[in-house]
Amino acid sequence: MSRMPVLFVGHGSPMLALDDGPAHRFLTGLAGHLPRPKAILVVSAHWEAATPRVSSVEKPRTIHDFGGFPRALYEMQYPAPGAPDLAARVAELVPGATIDPARGLDHGAWVPLKLAYPAADVPVTQLSVQTPDGPKGALALGQALRPLRDEGVLIIGSGSLTHNLYEFRSPVQEQPVKPWVKAFADWVHEKIAAGDIESLLDYRAKAPYGPQNHPTEEHFLPLFTVLGAAEPGEAVLLQHQSYTYGILAMDAYGTALAA
Repeated sequence: MSRMPVLFVGHGSPMLALDDGPAHRFLTGLAGHLPRPKAILVVSAHWEAATPRVSSVEKPRTIHDFGGFPRALYEMQYPAPGAPDLAARVAELVPGATIDPARGLDHGAWVPLKLAYPAADVPVTQLSVQTPDGPKGALALGQALRPLRDEGVLIIGSGSLTHNLYEFRSPVQEQPVKPWVKAFADWVHEKIAAGDIESLLDYRAKAPYGPQNHPTEEHFLPLFTVLGAAEPGEAVLLQHQSYTYGILAMDAYGTALAA
């Protein structure tokens, strides 16, 4: 079995599931560039826990963890089977990880998956982020998960390259990108391309507008898990780049995908 790629995606607003746009189209075509996974593990910014938690639910419910959106969004379901065997394997690999017997799929998981795998026929489970552990903890988490890639598991980190919703001004997707958002996204791209993990780990001090783009860290941490899951020397490449609402960089990064 060939090694599965590992991928970080921006899930943006839940409206990503409904509204056409560059990120929507990227995710819609994503599965065609990937080997067929045996199962999918999503590390979602919307599940924070003090210690690693992984869901063992056989039929995970679709969690609509948002408010104020059109009814059509709340009527969406993603009835993919769960992956309890994968959950058990994650618990073996990740120090201190425990099984959650009830957690469903939050929108950080089901929104991108509904676009990429609309048939909902690939088993999927979620793993929490540990925000207090910061980037170093998220990187170590990815390193612990590396063996899964040789076991047919697609690891997806779902968050956002920039995520300051305090700056949200309008529901219109196509707006001029804020200079402080672009400066940060460009810096991240430069450091990932150079393999400069140390600078990335210290992004709050070294990146332009680091804290402004991430008042809290949970949406950035899945990127570090993806960087950790890459093998030493394996290139992590920019797979998609776009912006929504002028403040959300929807960039996707991952190891090599098929053409």
